[in-house]
This record gives sequence, structure tokens and C-alpha cells, in this order.
Amino acid sequence: MTFEPTISLDKVDDLPDSSPLISRYSQIYLKNDGEQILLILPTQAEINSDLPWSETWQELKHLLKTKEQSWQIGTNVCLVAKDRLLDARQLQTIAETLNDVQLSLSTVSTNRRQTAVAAATSGYSVQQNSAQPLVENQTDSGDVISPTLAEPLYLQSTVRSGVEIRHPGTIVIFGDLNPGGKAIAAGDILVWGRLRGIAHAGAQGNHQCRITALQMEFTQLRIADAVARAPKLRPRRLSPELAFMTIDGIRLADTSEFAKRYIFSSPKKAWVEKNQAK
Repeated sequence: MTFEPTISLDKVDDLPDSSPLISRYSQIYLKNDGEQILLILPTQAEINSDLPWSETWQELKHLLKTKEQSWQIGTNVCLVAKDRLLDARQLQTIAETLNDVQLSLSTVSTNRRQTAVAAATSGYSVQQNSAQPLVENQTDSGDVISPTLAEPLYLQSTVRSGVEIRHPGTIVIFGDLNPGGKAIAAGDILVWGRLRGIAHAGAQGNHQCRITALQMEFTQLRIADAVARAPKLRPRRLSPELAFMTIDGIRLADTSEFAKRYIFSSPKKAWVEKNQAK
């Protein structure tokens, strides 16, 4: 993602909606991005050692309060944290500061797993970015080698309605995924609880990825480019279930039986029964 050059806050009144709002210390930037505002933090390498982060933030807080507002009340803010390591307390401070000028922190975009976990636990939507692009390789026989994924993201909290978690690897949720909540992963999705929202595994096209939960009560499942919606009436299963890609689309199976019965076929880009693999 690239950002346009910014200008001084004093000239903000003459800017179109797509232009930056604040740039004064070349440390923190506030910029319009459609229906939301991007709050862009400096990278760890960009921080001026002569100006501590706490002082920089206090200066921006002062500017936000004293300058004329150039946004609509209640506008959502996406915090672009980059490689900044932020904990729940720091995120709360940022959210409270934005609330003071009638802005609402809704999403955190980060390269750091610790920051992603803190944001998700605090109830914000999360987009964890990969430091390197994921690239699929192909052998001489045509078999696809799965790309190297980021380390798994472990969340020890319930994903509430309105919260979206994005991660370039596997997502493991020790809690429920509630209706209105979303988990989008380049790898697998494991929910140690009830999956009642939307789960999208293999979001970058990996058909081998799977989705599993202690209770499957999903609104929608996605694996790569395939979509499955919950039927109106479905018997409640007491055992954990696993969703996987077949030739005919997404299918559910008991987690305990899956490994015994199925094997992944690279040419077919689907899981097939072992007795039909040849």
C-alpha cells in the first residue's frame, strides 16, 4: 500500500475528500480514504529518537482538539500501525483520543502479530499484513506447492459482531465466532467454540485449506473461491466438524473421520476419498 504526499493541516479546508488531512511532524498522518480515515503511524525505523513517541502523540492530540474538524461526526478510522508494537492500553488511548474529536477507531492494520492479537481482543477489526508476498510454486509434474504462510494468529477471545479478522496465515480462535463476525485467513481457520459467523480459509486461492469448529452454526463458509451457506434447517451435531473443498464444492465431515477417509489431490485442487484418489 502506498500513500500520497501530505500537506499542512492549515490548508485542510481547501482539500478534496481524497486528499490528506494532517501532516505536521512527518511522524503521524491522518488521511481520507473513501468512507473512512487512515491514521498512519511511522515505522519503528522512522521514529525520531529525539522526539519520543508519547510526546509526538500528545502533540497530535492537541492539534486534533484545537483545529477545525474536517470530517463527519462518527467517521470510522483505520489505524495503520505498520510494524509498531501496540498493546491494549495504547490502543485504548488512541481510541479515546479519537473519540474526543468524534472519530471512531474501527480497524487496525498491522504487520505485528502481538498488535493484531491486542486489537482483536479489544474488539477491533484486524488486518494483519504479511511482510512478504505469498507465492505459489509449481513442480515439473504440475503439482502445486502451497505458499509459505505467516505464523498462526492465536486469539483467546470471542470475535464479536462487526469485527473482521484478516491474517496471511492460519487463524486459531479460542472462543466463539459470533454472527456478524468474520475471520479471513490465507491458511486454515480453527474455532475452539461455536462458528456462527463468516469464515473464509485459503483466501488467496489455496483449495487445500480447511475450516473446523467445535460447533458449526455458520452463516457462511468460504474456501478459496467456493462458497457455502448454512441450510435453513440443520441437525445440531455434538462432535467437532471440518469443512473442506471437494470436486463438488465445500463439504462437512466429522473431524475425527476426516484424516482417515480423505487425501488432497493437487491436480483436482480438491480433497477426495482415498479409495478414489488413483
